[in-house]
Amino acid sequence: MAIQVAQVSIENIDDAEGLDSLMTALKNITGVTAIELDPDNDVATVRYDDTDTSIHALTAAISMVDYVTQPFPIDSPQNPHHDD
Repeated sequence: MAIQVAQVSIENIDDAEGLDSLMTALKNITGVTAIELDPDNDVATVRYDDTDTSIHALTAAISMVDYVTQPFPIDSPQNPHHDD
C-alpha cells in the first residue's frame, strides 16, 4: 500500500452542482482516502492508495463530471430531440 497525492484539473466545473457531483464521483472510487477541492484555482487534490486505484481512474471520473455539467446545445446534431 502506497498513498499517493495527485493534483488534477477541475477546470470548467465551477458551480455547486458540478462540485457536488465531482465529490461524489471521487468518493465512489475505491482507494480514494481524501479529497480537497480548490475551485478558485481549478484544482482538486486527491489522496489515494495506488494499489486500489490510479490517476487514470481519477481523471476519468473528473472528465465524466465535466462532460455532464456542460450545457447540451439545443441545435447539436447529437441531440435526438432536435427538429430541423
